[in-house]
Amino acid sequence: MGVTSIVLLAIAQIWLYFNPQALLPVIWSPVLVLWGLAIGLGITLLSSLVYQIWPAYQQSADLYLELVLKPLIWSDLIWLGLLPGMSEELLFRGLLLPTLGLNWAGILISSFLFGILHLYGSQQWPYVVWATIVGGLLALSVVWTGNLLVPIVAHITTNFLAGCFWKISEKTE
Repeated sequence: MGVTSIVLLAIAQIWLYFNPQALLPVIWSPVLVLWGLAIGLGITLLSSLVYQIWPAYQQSADLYLELVLKPLIWSDLIWLGLLPGMSEELLFRGLLLPTLGLNWAGILISSFLFGILHLYGSQQWPYVVWATIVGGLLALSVVWTGNLLVPIVAHITTNFLAGCFWKISEKTE
């Protein structure tokens, strides 16, 4: 997780070096932080619903989350939220999306590439589908607000809550 985040940040920095105007702004706003929290909570709840009704996603998510979360201790969940939340949003929504265009084509392509980032094996296609949908929701949030803060907060919230729920369920099994 940490290595992937560092690689994504390095790619983003190289991209910014060659095209410093590409980055969407991150502007502090308490209202937009609340929007990010609400979107993150909504994604988490929707993921829980999809997990209950789609067995292939359940199996794929369990495999992915065990791979990512099992080695982590509770305090690591903060980093699980922050590192991917910031680095993936910077790259996919902050740089790639405006480069492709703040339109449906840009949203679809950047979301698909975000989904592909979550592919860890041939059994992971349901998780890739879900990550692509989440990428689309995060892209819509930045197009709607013009502020990268919203998807960053949403992504951090979603990752942190997913990690907490998984750790709790691991303890009860």
